[in-house]
Amino acid sequence: MKAESKIADNNGVRIHYLDSNSDSSMVPVLICPGLSETAEEYTDLMAYMMPRRCVALSFRGRGGSDTPEAGYDLAQHIVDIECVVQAAGLNRFHLYAYSRGVSYALGYAENNLSRISSLIVQDYPAMHKRMPDGWANQYISSYLVPFSRQRNIRPEAIRGIQLESEHLQFNYALPKKLLVLRGMLEDSLLDDEGVDGYRKLNADVIVKNFERSGHDIRSTERDHLYKTIGDFINSL
Repeated sequence: MKAESKIADNNGVRIHYLDSNSDSSMVPVLICPGLSETAEEYTDLMAYMMPRRCVALSFRGRGGSDTPEAGYDLAQHIVDIECVVQAAGLNRFHLYAYSRGVSYALGYAENNLSRISSLIVQDYPAMHKRMPDGWANQYISSYLVPFSRQRNIRPEAIRGIQLESEHLQFNYALPKKLLVLRGMLEDSLLDDEGVDGYRKLNADVIVKNFERSGHDIRSTERDHLYKTIGDFINSL
C-alpha cells in the first residue's frame, strides 16, 4: 500500500497527512499519533486496515507539517485535526489515538461527536497534561537527540508544548463505542485510576489489556494490537 501525501491548511500552518484513498464504502479511520510520532509511522496499520480507508496526520511541529513559532496548546492541536477532517472530506470516521494524541483526540471529540463512529484510545488517561518546567530540555537531551528523532518532532515544538500546555481533565459524556487499549507493564501511562476515568465518560467502555507491553504496545505486541483494533471496528 502506498498512501498519498497531502497538505491541509490551518490558518497558514501546513498540516501534513497521509491518505490511503481506499474503500470509500466503509467508515474510514482517522489516526492521531503520539507526542513525537508522524503519520509515516502508521503506514503499517493503514496497510493492515485495507481496504478500509485510513487517514493519519502529523501534528504541527512534527514530520512534514509546519513548525510555527507559537501555537502548541490543546486548542491549536484540535484545530489541526479539524483542518485535516475538512481537507480529507471525512464526514463520519473511527478516531484512533495514541499517547499524547489521545488528549488531542478527546479534545476534538467533545465538540464533534456527530462525526465520530467510535473512539479508540491507547495507553493514556482522559486528560491533557501540563508539562512541568524543565521537561523540554530533559526530553530533548535524553530522548530526541540520542534516538535521532529531531525530524519527527522539532525541538521548537517540544519547547512550545511545555510553554503552552495546561492541565485539563476530560469529564464530558462520551456516548460512542469506546475501546481503551492498555499496557500492563511498569512504563504504561494508564493505571487503574486512569481506566476509571474512562468509565466516567462511558460506562460501557471496553478495556483490553496487553500483558507483555508497557506504553509502546506497538513495539511488543503489534499483531495483537492491530487485530484488536481491526476486530473492534469491524464489529460495529
